[in-house]
Amino acid sequence: MANENGTQAPESPSLNILAQYIKDFSFENPGAPRSLQSRDKAPDININVNVNANPLSGSDFDVILSLTAEARDGDKVVFNCELVYGGVFRITGFPQEHLLPVLFIECPRLLFPFARQIVADATRNGGFPPLMIDPIDFARMFQQRMAEEQARQQVQATTN
Repeated sequence: MANENGTQAPESPSLNILAQYIKDFSFENPGAPRSLQSRDKAPDININVNVNANPLSGSDFDVILSLTAEARDGDKVVFNCELVYGGVFRITGFPQEHLLPVLFIECPRLLFPFARQIVADATRNGGFPPLMIDPIDFARMFQQRMAEEQARQQVQATTN
C-alpha cells in the first residue's frame, strides 16, 4: 500500500488465529474408583508447560502449547492429564526482532484459556474437582528459554 508520497507504507502489525485444535489429549485415572474417595489432604499436583512454534508458510505459524498435570498421593498417581493444544496464527507487519516474542508469548497467551478449560473439564469429568491452572507468565518463560539458549551457545563456543 503506497502513501501520498508514493513510498511504500509500512504494514500495520496483525495477529490472527486461523484455527485452534487438540493435537493430543490423555486423561488417566489409574486408581479409579478408589482414587475418587475423600482424602485427608489434597494430592500434590505437578504442572509442566512447554511452547513450540513451527512455520507453515511465509506468515502462518503453528504454535503448540503442551500442558501436563500429574496429581500424586505419595508414590501413587491419582490422575495424569496431558494436553497438546495448537493454534495456527497468521502474523504480519511485525519487525523481525518481534517475531519470536509474538510466537512464544502472545500466541500461547491466546491459546491458554482454552487449554485451561479442557484440563478443568477433563479433571471434573474424571471425578475430581476441576483443576484450574493458574495463569502462566509466558514472558518469563520466554526470557528463561532465551537465557538457556544463550548459555548453551556460550558453552558450545568455549568447547569448540
